[in-house]
Amino acid sequence: MAWGGKSARVEVKASVFRQLLPLFILFAVLGGVAFVVYQIYLSVTKIRDNAERSMAKKNMMWTKDGLKVGVQHVEQEKYIDATQNWVVKAWNMGNPPPVKRK
Repeated sequence: MAWGGKSARVEVKASVFRQLLPLFILFAVLGGVAFVVYQIYLSVTKIRDNAERSMAKKNMMWTKDGLKVGVQHVEQEKYIDATQNWVVKAWNMGNPPPVKRK
């Protein structure tokens, strides 16, 4: 009667559940960690894509060598005029005004 009784079957089911409980807890913890890591990965890729998109508007590109900055098309005459304008302003600021003598 000890082999076929209900109490023996209940004990076997309970002991199997107790042995598998740590495994279920481990899977739950690993699943939670995997979910957090996946969300971090999604956030980082989204931030990187947004940064690349905003840099592309400013003619900047990441390469193996580093950051390359493209120069927008500027007419040479306008560039020379702007440069000379700064030089003239610096020259005028550097020269003191003439002294008036009585």
